[in-house]
Amino acid sequence: MELVGTNIEEQTEKVLKNMRTLLISAGLDFPNLVKTTVFLKDMKEFTGMNAVYERILSGHKPARSTVEVAQLPLNAMVEIECIASLTG
Repeated sequence: MELVGTNIEEQTEKVLKNMRTLLISAGLDFPNLVKTTVFLKDMKEFTGMNAVYERILSGHKPARSTVEVAQLPLNAMVEIECIASLTG
């Protein structure tokens, strides 16, 4: 496995595109998100991550927690988990 992107914006965009692919494969999309948890390697990257997050989610605002963690797999800068609802 290989990381895509060398900065927070590129990595966040890739994470969200992958998330959308998985949601679509289950017959869902971003409006079905009810909660996300964003894990950042460095909280100083919040602004860059948030700009991409807001752009890609196009105004949809699920509940969100953001936490700084010591390390992520493959030394990634960001990881995002989500909970989606079938009822959107």
